[in-house]
Amino acid sequence: MSTSKRLYHYALTFKKPILIGLALLTLAVFTDLAGPFIAKHIIDNYMTPGEMAVKPLTWLLIVFFGLSIATAILRYFMYIYLQIGANRVVQQMRQDVFGHIQTLPIHYFDNLPAGKVVARVTNDTEAVRNLYVQVLSQFATSIISIAGVYIALFILDIKLGLIALVVIPLVYGWMIGYRKFAAKYNHVIRTKIADINAMINESINGMTIIQAFRRENQMKKEFAEMNNEHYEYERKLLFLDSATSFNLVNVLRLLMFMVFIYYFGTQSMTMPEAITAGTLYALVDYLTRLFNPIVNFVNQFSQLERSLVAGSRVFELLDQKGEAVSEKRIPRYEGNVIFDNVSFAYKDDEYVLKNLNFEAQKGETVALVGHTGSGKSSIMNLLFRFYDPQKGHITIDGQDITSLPRQSVRDHMGIVLQDPYLFTGTIASNVSLNDERISRETVEKALAAVGGERVLANLEKGLDEPVIEKGSTLSSGQRQLISFARALAFNPAILILDEATSNIDTETEEIIQHAMDVLKQGRTTFIIAHRLSTIKNADKILVLDRGEIVEQGTHDELLALGGRYETMYQLQANSLNG
Repeated sequence: MSTSKRLYHYALTFKKPILIGLALLTLAVFTDLAGPFIAKHIIDNYMTPGEMAVKPLTWLLIVFFGLSIATAILRYFMYIYLQIGANRVVQQMRQDVFGHIQTLPIHYFDNLPAGKVVARVTNDTEAVRNLYVQVLSQFATSIISIAGVYIALFILDIKLGLIALVVIPLVYGWMIGYRKFAAKYNHVIRTKIADINAMINESINGMTIIQAFRRENQMKKEFAEMNNEHYEYERKLLFLDSATSFNLVNVLRLLMFMVFIYYFGTQSMTMPEAITAGTLYALVDYLTRLFNPIVNFVNQFSQLERSLVAGSRVFELLDQKGEAVSEKRIPRYEGNVIFDNVSFAYKDDEYVLKNLNFEAQKGETVALVGHTGSGKSSIMNLLFRFYDPQKGHITIDGQDITSLPRQSVRDHMGIVLQDPYLFTGTIASNVSLNDERISRETVEKALAAVGGERVLANLEKGLDEPVIEKGSTLSSGQRQLISFARALAFNPAILILDEATSNIDTETEEIIQHAMDVLKQGRTTFIIAHRLSTIKNADKILVLDRGEIVEQGTHDELLALGGRYETMYQLQANSLNG
C-alpha cells in the first residue's frame, strides 16, 4: 500500500473532526464566493443613474457584511476541527511507532543509531502532522474554492468558464514535473536530518571521551560536513520552489487576463449588447479568486512532498517485523537450564558460539570466563532470547525457550549489566520499574539485601532521591547496587550478572558478594566475570575461547588442571600483587 493511502487510512481513524472541519470549510468557501454576486447585483441595480432605493441597498450591504462575518467564523471553527483531527492522527501515529519500537528485536537497533529512531518518532511524525493541518486544509480550501469559482464563472459566462479550464491541465502537468525532483530532494533532506540527530545524540553521550581526547574540532568538522550537505539540498529545493510556485501561477494569471481582455474586447464589437458593469466586476473578481487558491495549492506541494517522504520513513519503521508483547504468565521456573549443541551467529555464518553443551541445575552458580570476544555475553543474549540460536536448543525445566513468547521467558529472569541503565525518576521507581507487583516494602528489602542502605544512606531523600537520565549524578557503585536491587526485587528464578562487579570499588564488591551468597540459594545464577577472584565459590566454571568451551569444572579443579584457567588466574594474581 502506498504512503498516501496509508496516511488516508490513518485520517479515517479520526474522520469525524476532519469531516466536520471540511464541511465548515465548504460552507466558508461558498459564503465567501457569494460576495461578488451580491456586489454585481448592487452595481447593476443600485449604482446606475436615476433614483436609488436606499432600503434594499442597505439590506444587501448588511447581507454582504454578514457573509464576511460568517466566513470568518466558519473558517475559525474549521481550523480548530482540522487541528483536532490532525493532532489526534499524529498522536495515534506516534503511539503506534513508539509501541512498535518496543516489539522490535534487539538486532534491529544494532545497526540503527538511537538518534535516527528518535527522528522518526518526533521530526517525521511532526512533518506528517503538517500534512493534515496545513496541506489538507490548504488543498481542501483551494479545491473547493476553485470548484466554486468555476461554477460562478459558468453561471456568468459559459465560454469564459470553458476557456478558464485550460489552467487545470497546466497546473497538473507542473505538479507531475515538480514531484519528480522534489521527492528526491526531500528524501535526502529527511535522511540528513536523521543523521544530524544521530550525531548530536552520539556526541552528547560520548562528550567525556570527546573532551578527554580533544576531539572537539574533529566533531565540529564532521558535523559541518553533514550540515552542509543538508543545506545544499535545502537550497536546491528552495530554487525549485522559487522558480515554479508563485512565478508560474503569476504567468498563468497574466495569460488568463490577456485572454479575458481579448475575449471581451472582441465580444463588444460583435455582440449587440455590451456586458454590464456588475457582471464585468464579478468576472474580474472571480478570475482573481481563481488564482489565489491556485497559488496556495501550488505552494503546498513542497510541504506535501516533505510529509509524504516523512510518512514513508515512519511506515518503513512500522513495517519492520516485530513481535507482539505477550501478557502471558507462566509458573516460576525451577531453574534447570540446558544448552544442547547450540551454535549462534550475529551475521550469516560467522558463528560466535559453536556447539555449546552445558547444564545448570536449580540453585547452581555457573561462571563464564574468557577473553573478550570469547562468547560470554552471547550466551546471556540467547538465554534472555534477545537472539535465537541458528542451531541446537536451549531449554529451561525441559521446555524449549523458543516455544514461549519472549516476554514470558524473561518473566522469571533478572539481569545486572556491567554498565547499569537507570531511568529518569527516583531510586524507588528504578528498582520497581513502576511494576504494580513490586511494593515499596519489597524495594526496601531488595536494597537492604544488597547492602544498598549503607551506600545510599547519604542521599537526602533516600528512596525518593531524584534520578536523572542514566543516573549520572550517582556513583558507579550506587548505580550498580540499584540495578542489583532491581533484579532481586522481581525475585527471579534465574539471575544473570554480566560483569556486575567490574566497575565497583572493593568495599562495595564485598557488600554484593556477601548479598550474593545469601540470595543465590534456590536460584540459578550465571556470572560473567573478568575478576576470577569473584567466582571461586561457583559450582561450575566454563572457560570459553572463540565460542567454544575449552575447560569446565570448579575453581580448584581448574587450577589443578593447569590449563587456560590456571594461566588466567595466575596472571591476575600476579597483576594484583605487583
